[in-house]
Amino acid sequence: MMYTVVGVRFKKAGKIYYFDPEDIELKPGDFVIVETARGIEYGEVVTNPKRVPEDEVVSPLKKVIRKASYEDYLKVKENEENAEKAFDICLKKIEKHGLDMKLVDVEYTFDNSKIIFYFTSEGRVDFRELVKDLASVFRTRIELRQIGVRDEAKMLGGLGPCGRDICCASFLGEFDPVSIRMAKSQNLSLNPGKISGLCGRLMCCLRFECDAYECIREQLPDPGSHVITPEGEGVVVDTSVVKGSVSVKLKTTEKVKEFSLKEIDEKIEGENDL
Repeated sequence: MMYTVVGVRFKKAGKIYYFDPEDIELKPGDFVIVETARGIEYGEVVTNPKRVPEDEVVSPLKKVIRKASYEDYLKVKENEENAEKAFDICLKKIEKHGLDMKLVDVEYTFDNSKIIFYFTSEGRVDFRELVKDLASVFRTRIELRQIGVRDEAKMLGGLGPCGRDICCASFLGEFDPVSIRMAKSQNLSLNPGKISGLCGRLMCCLRFECDAYECIREQLPDPGSHVITPEGEGVVVDTSVVKGSVSVKLKTTEKVKEFSLKEIDEKIEGENDL
């Protein structure tokens, strides 16, 4: 069975959720009001309507309620301002109760039915009294959600060692597993300070760049291979995955020169003996 859906995000670089657009004409960049497990929410359409199989949809598939209006936009901005005030209040309450936790972010649901406080901590925190205290101030449902250091970096953002916005906060919707093997396959220094992100964990880019490295490596000839270059035949002495190039010791001059992958053809051993 196939469903017609649109992809909606609720945060920048957040996970994409599918909703039934029904008869509403939607395109990427439109804002919509939808019903979620957290209640009524305001999100941005990020995909055109498309058909997907049943196994890609979380049942029951919820419908888009309507396109968002300017009044909805103003409400979102008001919620963001209230969240900043709630952040300061919560900091004082945490200090009052002497809790070992770091407040990271505060979020109001669109319909104000709940306020979510995100925090990090090295261990478990008994925040029951804090929740009661916050509920008495805000008169609504309170949720305290403990997150990991990678989620903290995604929420706060920042610049990576490359000088660009960190991947998780700019375009990665979800975290994929990253291993030290990926750093080894890219011939990177295994110094933790050089391959770790702002969160202190292995950098996310090791994961998606690894696929590109493996793809290029498969196309490169092995060292010792005989190849034909624009300057004659030679033997491969080294390869560069980053450049997509090979260093070849030329048969005629005995010099080593670098050529791009497009400039060489791999010579089949024994072909001249046919």
